[in-house]
Amino acid sequence: MSGNYTADFNLWIEQTAQLLRSHHWHEVDVEHLVEEVEGLGKSERRGIASQLIRLLLHLLKWQYQPQRRPDSWLDSITDSRTQIELAIEDSPSLKSYSTKQLQESYQRARRQAAKQTGILISVFPEECPYSVELVLDEDWLPLVNCGYLDLEKSKKNNPSLYQKIFMQEFFCISPLHQ
Repeated sequence: MSGNYTADFNLWIEQTAQLLRSHHWHEVDVEHLVEEVEGLGKSERRGIASQLIRLLLHLLKWQYQPQRRPDSWLDSITDSRTQIELAIEDSPSLKSYSTKQLQESYQRARRQAAKQTGILISVFPEECPYSVELVLDEDWLPLVNCGYLDLEKSKKNNPSLYQKIFMQEFFCISPLHQ
């Protein structure tokens, strides 16, 4: 049956599933089955890494190009967070993978951000300036080149600071002119 693996992968899957259901263990193409099962784990991790890179890229662009900020960036940020959340819901053991992958994904996102924005790579911090908790927090977005803002907490805990930040962030009013 291993000939079907290379000739018709879908047929191989169907036949392997049938053999497993009918307990015909001796007929199962174990070598390729093990390879595919291992590949599933790699695929899940690769999916999280890919979404994390996309998420970090758009967070950097959001922070360093405040004059642009199209809806598509926010859509991408939201979708990446959702995809990572869904992957972790399906496989809770992958929760720590986002943390392990953060720095490597950030380096890739940093290079892509430099290419896509035309901003020198040296302008972006060498180390990821965001914690994995913030990156994955659906209510968080970075401020313009100066850290981050949790809008809901800031609004509730310090309304006057929230108002100043809101004016600076959304109306591009310099702190010197307030």
